[in-house]
Amino acid sequence: MGRYVVRRLLQMVPVFIGATLLIFLMVNVMGDPVAGLCGERACDTATAAQLKREFGLDKPLWQQYATYMGNVFTGDFGTAFNGQPVTELMGAAFPVTIRLTVVAIVFEIVIGITLGVVTGLRRGRPVDTSVLLLTLVVISVPTFVTGLLLQLLLGVKWGWMRPSVPPEASFDELIVPGLVLASVSLAYVTRLTRTSIAENRRADYVRTAVAKGLPRRRVVVRHLLRNSLIPVVTFIGTDIGALMGGAIVTERIFNIHGVGYQLYQGILRQNTQTVVGFVTVLVLVFLAANLLVDLLYAVLDPRIRYA
Repeated sequence: MGRYVVRRLLQMVPVFIGATLLIFLMVNVMGDPVAGLCGERACDTATAAQLKREFGLDKPLWQQYATYMGNVFTGDFGTAFNGQPVTELMGAAFPVTIRLTVVAIVFEIVIGITLGVVTGLRRGRPVDTSVLLLTLVVISVPTFVTGLLLQLLLGVKWGWMRPSVPPEASFDELIVPGLVLASVSLAYVTRLTRTSIAENRRADYVRTAVAKGLPRRRVVVRHLLRNSLIPVVTFIGTDIGALMGGAIVTERIFNIHGVGYQLYQGILRQNTQTVVGFVTVLVLVFLAANLLVDLLYAVLDPRIRYA
């Protein structure tokens, strides 16, 4: 197991460099960031040249990337165009987004897997049809419609929650935004679990466990569910980074100043240091989540061994 982890960590290095290089190049060709600094009026030549020298934008792209990566390994993600270090923006944005993502993942695991098991064991029955129709509706409705509707009903009309979430929001204040963020993924987890349970229910090892006279709960939890969770764990693991980086719509609706909000502001203002810095951390989150998922495979399926 240890050798496998070391090998995977080494494999992550070129993936990390390639992903950050691609993002760096894409962000730097979005437009002229100096023009965004000067507002609606164009900068004069001398001011534009001074700003480019100050932020290192006058150097070739490969040299800018090499300098940026060298600073990243020392914990320096650069400075935003407003003079604030990107690490300070991360310190304010990531905690609330992490809490929001945790709430969303809990909804996916608890509600999604539970509904998937129930419908998988009762395939073709009314409860199965009802859940399938419900998940289809959730997938079809855009997230911003779901968020605005819940905000209007629960926050404005009924007063059960704050329409706008404060920056220091606790877990209980993030329940509704977390449900909105997890809604589409929750529906996919439900369908994926249902399909996996229905397929593995006919497997030989399940029939053998039933023939041994094992209690139904033990058959479902210990044998059926454990082996059916591999594709579900794969989806949830890759969804962690997607939820953190894709929370722009949810955070805009509920006025949450998290990662999605900072990415939106950075793209809007062509703030390359902010966008590249946040995306660099999200790439690390994706890589760590994928490694964790691979290690969980051996826990769920004893037949999987890593040399």
